[in-house]
Amino acid sequence: MKSRFVIVFTVCLAALASLAACRKAASTPVLSLTNHTDTIAATGGTKTINFTSDGAWSIDTTGLGWVKISPVSGGSGSASFQITVADSNATGAVRSKLIYVSSSSGQGRRIMVYQYALIYPSYNTSPIPPDASGMGSTAAQLIAKMTLGTNIGNTLELNNIEPYPTLAYIQFLKQTGFNAVRLPCGWYLHGGNNPTAKIPQAWMDSVKQVVQWCVSNDMYVMLNIHWDGGWLEGNGNITVARKDSVQARQKAYWEQIATAMRDFDEHLLFASANEPFGISNDDQAKVLVSYHQACINAVRSTGGRNAYRTIAIQGPDDYIRPGGYFPTDPTPDRLAFEFHNYTPSNFAILDQDPSEGGWGYIFYYWGAGNHSTIDSAYRNSTYGEEADQLAYYTKLKTNYIDKGIPLVMGEYSTNRRSISHPWETHIPLDMVKHDNSVDAWYTYLTRQCLAIGAKPFIWETGGVFDRVNNTVIDQRTVDAVKKGAQ
Repeated sequence: MKSRFVIVFTVCLAALASLAACRKAASTPVLSLTNHTDTIAATGGTKTINFTSDGAWSIDTTGLGWVKISPVSGGSGSASFQITVADSNATGAVRSKLIYVSSSSGQGRRIMVYQYALIYPSYNTSPIPPDASGMGSTAAQLIAKMTLGTNIGNTLELNNIEPYPTLAYIQFLKQTGFNAVRLPCGWYLHGGNNPTAKIPQAWMDSVKQVVQWCVSNDMYVMLNIHWDGGWLEGNGNITVARKDSVQARQKAYWEQIATAMRDFDEHLLFASANEPFGISNDDQAKVLVSYHQACINAVRSTGGRNAYRTIAIQGPDDYIRPGGYFPTDPTPDRLAFEFHNYTPSNFAILDQDPSEGGWGYIFYYWGAGNHSTIDSAYRNSTYGEEADQLAYYTKLKTNYIDKGIPLVMGEYSTNRRSISHPWETHIPLDMVKHDNSVDAWYTYLTRQCLAIGAKPFIWETGGVFDRVNNTVIDQRTVDAVKKGAQ
């Protein structure tokens, strides 16, 4: 009898415990908000927050100041409130406020509201609905349509243009075998350095004319913001301290550029910057991505064909890449990554030996079979030759193309030294092997770039092409590049 009583009593206790557990689970407080952040436009605006609460809720407005909440309390059930900022943020920096929503059920949630600084006026004054006509190619499909590219360098990005591109020169480039042009461009240096970051209309029209010449000749053109005095890429500008002011200028310029160029079809690509490579830590990488994000957001906001335009971003590939730090885009498959290759730099760009202030000795010779035995041994490349280049392009393919981000090699060039150059102070003893080295470098880099599906743009400033007479000056370089494309 005693045994039966213990069993029954135990079962009853288990049932009561189970019932209590069910009641406890059923009475879990509900406040269907998550702790999150929200942003309000620099000029002000309103955000609506929707949620559900199983108890009365309220918001403490003490100290909110420029942030207004309505309503500030309510009962259980479905609810909403609005966050309103009526004023522009003229403080010169991002400002923020913490909103705390509490429920009588004991739940509480935090919403951090940010408002970016209004440093320059908005230039997105005439946005239009998205227009996909003539914009059917993804970034990868568009880049695949390119063959070989060249830069019109040291021209539109400088404030002492000589000579200015002409229609005849654009046609000459096409006839020479290049169907893509990278157009380095300055805006700050051409009148955009003013209190409102307004780009002069005459300059905008001038740039637009060059773009039109390219597009009319069925050439692809990549228009960027180049070094431009260093306001973005200069020392100390990719930092948290400079973030607000640089973002604001990036936004102002790209709203103007994108609006002016909005009617061009997919033959026109944008590039956010040039060579922002001075990144040494995660915080700087995040700041650089915010600059690229400002460009993307500004371009997309103008609407029309810009809603689908391909945009290239730049930066050190050990930071700025998918899986690392990378911007987002509301339009899928329209971002590309741009890299430059001047490796080995002693061969490609160095013009001074250590005794003259150089960081090392100038290399005159590059590649298998091209090292000199009659010149000083330190003139032969000691790094950056075929094996290093192959490893680099393989890495790029893995980090970008294999992850859905197509590539362009926006710049690559090296010095072809000649006794006929009056400015040349460093002349190789073995000119045959030097010229063969330059040829081999152009051919190998072009070939490996194309092999991974990227497209190459030689850096050209008037040493390969005569921009006045529209002729080839350095036929060996042109032939070496074309050989790499075979």
